[in-house]
Amino acid sequence: MKNLTTISTPLGERQVAPLPDGIDHLPYSIKVLLEAAIRRLDGLLVQQSDVDRIVAYDATAVGESEIPFIPGRVVLQDFTGVPAIVDLAAMRAAIVRMTGEESSAAKVNPGVPCDLVIDHSVQVDAFNRPDALLINSQKEFERNQERYEFLKWGQQAFANFRVVPPATGIVHQVNLEYLAKLAWDDGTWLYPDSLVGTDSHTTMINGLGVVGWGVGGIEAEAAMLGQPISMLLPEVVGFRLTGRLAEGATATDLVLRVTEMLRAHGVVGKFVEFFGPGLDDMPVANRATIANMAPEYGATIGFFPVDQQSIEYLTFTGRPPELVETVEQYYRQQGLWRENDRPTVYSSIVELDLQSVRPALAGPRRPQDRIDLDQMKNVWQEQRQSIYERAAAVTTGPIAGADGTFTLTDGDVVIAAITSCTNTSNPDVMVAAGLVARNAKELFSLTAVGRRLCPSRHGQLGSAERTDSGFGSDARRPLAIARRDRAGGGRVGQSPAVHRAVRRRVHRVGGMAQHHDIDRHALRLATRVDLYPGTALLPKHARRCHPAGADQRDASPCLPG
Repeated sequence: MKNLTTISTPLGERQVAPLPDGIDHLPYSIKVLLEAAIRRLDGLLVQQSDVDRIVAYDATAVGESEIPFIPGRVVLQDFTGVPAIVDLAAMRAAIVRMTGEESSAAKVNPGVPCDLVIDHSVQVDAFNRPDALLINSQKEFERNQERYEFLKWGQQAFANFRVVPPATGIVHQVNLEYLAKLAWDDGTWLYPDSLVGTDSHTTMINGLGVVGWGVGGIEAEAAMLGQPISMLLPEVVGFRLTGRLAEGATATDLVLRVTEMLRAHGVVGKFVEFFGPGLDDMPVANRATIANMAPEYGATIGFFPVDQQSIEYLTFTGRPPELVETVEQYYRQQGLWRENDRPTVYSSIVELDLQSVRPALAGPRRPQDRIDLDQMKNVWQEQRQSIYERAAAVTTGPIAGADGTFTLTDGDVVIAAITSCTNTSNPDVMVAAGLVARNAKELFSLTAVGRRLCPSRHGQLGSAERTDSGFGSDARRPLAIARRDRAGGGRVGQSPAVHRAVRRRVHRVGGMAQHHDIDRHALRLATRVDLYPGTALLPKHARRCHPAGADQRDASPCLPG
């Protein structure tokens, strides 16, 4: 029998399914599964024995206990979501044929809220021009007119179904910034936000405090119709974070370290839950970056429990104040609010001092192949021979580019379109990438042999002025096009954050020189992997255009000649 309680919230009187006493030791993510089982207990889809199994969860001896989980909602993207809507339309047609009544079609609707975000249909036809977004959007609608008309019909025909139009953003960012509520309110019930999605990186929402992961189309359709997902109670690996990121280290550096550690630990099929004092000052954007890569480190979810950072993010992204207040009230009352002194028991624990995270890059093949930046030169030279079987760098070309022809050589640093939703999860990384494109285009035209070029003499890096480098169509944007100046040859003269954006692309896009029309969607920089001075990085990451002893706190990094 359900034990229901009515509480008074800023949203009004709402029913909740209170969690039982004596479960403080349970991981927060398991408590979310427990709440869903208690709330959906009906003796059919969810039975009392299912609730009892979750209450009795022992992280140190999980075993193989199967439970039903009914997520609160479903998130779809257009590539995998359209077939699900087609199936619902086919079910409507079938029930009309069975009954002979047109009105019976209205009986087929999603049983839980469903959102489809159109973000996988864009192609890059225009680039390096101010109207690139407009042109690409127009062509997208022309190519997909029939599909979009069908989705618009679906939004009008089905209850519990919304469509987010094209050129709004990637599905995970829209989910994080707009769709997620943390405390879901249906007018009667108040419960933790949870979901499944038809994209493997649905886990990005874990960074806000929402339990959710990617599933296949059949599971998603079952969830849309209110059917439970059968799952084994998972082991929960606790990841304890302490300290703060050092100056110069970014969320990307952090997630590469986390991925390396968790791949070594082994978390396939498990939940990972982050805890510890290191979360106190970690913003949701950084958490989302880590959660997004759960598929890469093999976990089902990479969960960050709700805390003050979650509340601040809801406020920052414009959620209604009444909802924000209700979220904090509900999570504290249910024992779902993250507290450092809570005696949570995990199946195993991994620890990381954030201060120890160093600038790094991944590759050349797998994200867990993390390379410290100061070892990039040596590792590249070794991998060029061991992986690519080339004793010396090979040059290919000529290749036709916007400014004529050029060649590409093994080790050339290339900035290409940002196609990773891990990077688009974090505004710091996106801004840095944009600054790289803008300033590299301006900077390398001024580079000459034997010169030390200081950006402060040719325009500040932090300027908001936009050049005609032409951002592309949406968050997955081709950044710029520029001709490689071989007279240059040093590191990019950028701020530390911008320089990190350069080297994060090396193994992702650089690799061995091959002709893949990379000139059409990439910015080739006047630098090479094997020119990087393989020494330990200074705190500011770069040499200074200032005499010894001068105040360097506001100094700009330089481009060695």
